[in-house]
Amino acid sequence: MSNRQDKALSLLGLAARGRNLTSGEAQVLDAIRSGEALLVVVAEDASDNTRKLFRDKCAYYEVPFREYATKNALGEAIGREYRSSVCVTEPGLAEKIQTYIDTNSGN
Repeated sequence: MSNRQDKALSLLGLAARGRNLTSGEAQVLDAIRSGEALLVVVAEDASDNTRKLFRDKCAYYEVPFREYATKNALGEAIGREYRSSVCVTEPGLAEKIQTYIDTNSGN
């Protein structure tokens, strides 16, 4: 795991502790529809249907979307067992996490 990935996952954990993160498919979809979601992160090992669902919803609602890490890594970062999808609801954290993900993955 690279230093950049550690930082992105650490910031996701910080967002969760500060209640600036939503996880779980239904809750993330609600946050996208309501305009609360400022960045959606879906695990790279999530099902094709899950990745397509969030990619399409984010495109429609103009929310930044990234595929990153594994379900296990996302879950551990936010203090849960595993998670396929999370969204960040705080502007500064969303921007910083997106920057770390983009720098690490070359997007």
